[in-house]
Amino acid sequence: MKKHIFLALFITTFCFAQKTTVYCIGDSTMANKKDPDRNPEHGWAQVLQPFFTDNIIVVNKAVNGRSTKSFINEKRWDSICKKLKKGDYVFIEFGHNDEKIEDSTRYTNPHTAYRYNLIRFVKETRAKGATPILLTSIARRNFNEKGVLVPTHGDYPLETRLVAQEYKVPFIDLEYYTELLEQSYGPEKSKQLHLHFKAGENGYYDKDKADDTHLSLKGATAVAQIVIDQIKLLEESSIEKLKKQIK
Repeated sequence: MKKHIFLALFITTFCFAQKTTVYCIGDSTMANKKDPDRNPEHGWAQVLQPFFTDNIIVVNKAVNGRSTKSFINEKRWDSICKKLKKGDYVFIEFGHNDEKIEDSTRYTNPHTAYRYNLIRFVKETRAKGATPILLTSIARRNFNEKGVLVPTHGDYPLETRLVAQEYKVPFIDLEYYTELLEQSYGPEKSKQLHLHFKAGENGYYDKDKADDTHLSLKGATAVAQIVIDQIKLLEESSIEKLKKQIK
């Protein structure tokens, strides 16, 4: 009897130990939103778990309004880094709030502080035996009067690309692929990917809502699908375990 109990405990412990954690760090475009059954807004990492088997645990630590600077200064990164174990993954997508030049608690120079914060995430993740994956910021729905999607992120995506290249980090150019997504919907239909409601149209909003940065459930799911599709195409050996757990 004792042998059976011990064996059951061993199997349970072994199976639990086999779980791989995917930590997501970033801003509101990624983050979990309160009251998801009523709230039209969703972060793309909020809907990521169903794309994986049960052997992957998605832990979404992205937080509204955070830049690389504030995420670090608030000790949010330290709390994650302490928990990282060999074989885990960290999805890193910042930029929207690093751009906030009017806010000294969040703004980073893309070529200095932002760059070195990304390098810190990469190095400290690898020091724990985990794998970082860098992603550029999702595109905003920012069409001009000619129907041209105009970029809004300045040099932040460029620096993300350069860090990924220099440090040989698995990389997903999410800005590029979400630009394609926005363009495929066009200036009007792309509103469906975001938060566009007239007053009273949705019970969650009592005033007109026109948000071209944050995502609807439709938009979040589409972005999550892009991330999954791009993971499948990554060639780094460190990603193979993750690729095998995609449904």
